[in-house]
Amino acid sequence: MLELIPEFPAFLLVFARVTSFFLMLPLFSYRTIPAQFKVGLGFFLSILMYFSMDVPVLQIDSNYYLLILKEVLTGILIGLVAFMILSAIQVAGGFIDFQMGFAIANVIDPQTGAQSPLMGQYFYIISLFFLLMVNGHHLILDGIYNSYQFIPLEQGWLPLGNAKIAEYVIRSFSTMFMIALQMSLPVVGSLFLVDVALGILARTFPQLNIFVVGIPVKIGVSFIILLVVMGTMMLAVSKLFETMLTTMRGLMSLFGGL
Repeated sequence: MLELIPEFPAFLLVFARVTSFFLMLPLFSYRTIPAQFKVGLGFFLSILMYFSMDVPVLQIDSNYYLLILKEVLTGILIGLVAFMILSAIQVAGGFIDFQMGFAIANVIDPQTGAQSPLMGQYFYIISLFFLLMVNGHHLILDGIYNSYQFIPLEQGWLPLGNAKIAEYVIRSFSTMFMIALQMSLPVVGSLFLVDVALGILARTFPQLNIFVVGIPVKIGVSFIILLVVMGTMMLAVSKLFETMLTTMRGLMSLFGGL
């Protein structure tokens, strides 16, 4: 019955890519969002995208199943790269937690079910609010729509064996760590100076229990530094959003052979 509808094969490919994006994309992939809502949102977005672009007329044959697999891989891989770039926020929080002494107390992220550092989870929630405030989720959805310009529906397969793709992903991964280090450097550098001062104090007053005094001092200094540099960290987060969108676009270009 569905094969008699000429638009159905192409629409199914669009629907497969959009819903696969939602499996890995930040904010859309959380387990607290009902699956019915994700499928419904993907369905209506697929309808809007299908009727706003030129799609080829496809037939359901043996090659069509490879096209479905290609669409699912496209959505998952590009969403995974976007999630990987945005994970720099939690990595930066992990660096800060290690210096503050909070590294021994991780929390369970209810959104992903994985353990995450305390400050990393705090920064991540603030960054998601910031993403919504600047309409970054609209840019993510716009990236899904523009992906069909780079990777057309009729493209047979993704060039996963291309060495440029592996190099690009590794470079993006290193960029994520560099941004995480830049975000955490003010607090980590300040705490390093506090450690040096506490070491000098311990040598000057041996009777002082530096382990009892040091931890509250480091925690207090950390919160003061965070209040001072929070605006600068949000600038780094906005740069991270730009990097995420640029990385998604570059990976789509490589997948499309451009």
